[in-house]
Amino acid sequence: MTGKSKILIIGGTGYIGKLIVIAAVAAAHPTFVLIRDSTLSKPQKSELIRSFTDSGVNFIHGDMYEHESLVRAIKEVDVVISAVGYGQLNDQDRILAAIKEAGNVKVP
Repeated sequence: MTGKSKILIIGGTGYIGKLIVIAAVAAAHPTFVLIRDSTLSKPQKSELIRSFTDSGVNFIHGDMYEHESLVRAIKEVDVVISAVGYGQLNDQDRILAAIKEAGNVKVP
């Protein structure tokens, strides 16, 4: 896996996000998913979370609305992909602010 980017997917348990996670794992990238504790307790997500775990996905507990947890998660990776739902699109400035503070991910 030398030379592969470590990827963080925010919204990785959602409809589109899970497909991005699967693709990142298939491409042999170390894959991380930012996950809320409340998501872990949802029965409808348990099979997906189990399959991610079996595939080697790393979970980072946090929330895009908790700045410090977001910065901490971003410091672990090289690439950040946002797959948040439509209702959260206007809140993506939080992700950009955390990327800037973390300082390790290049912003185009």
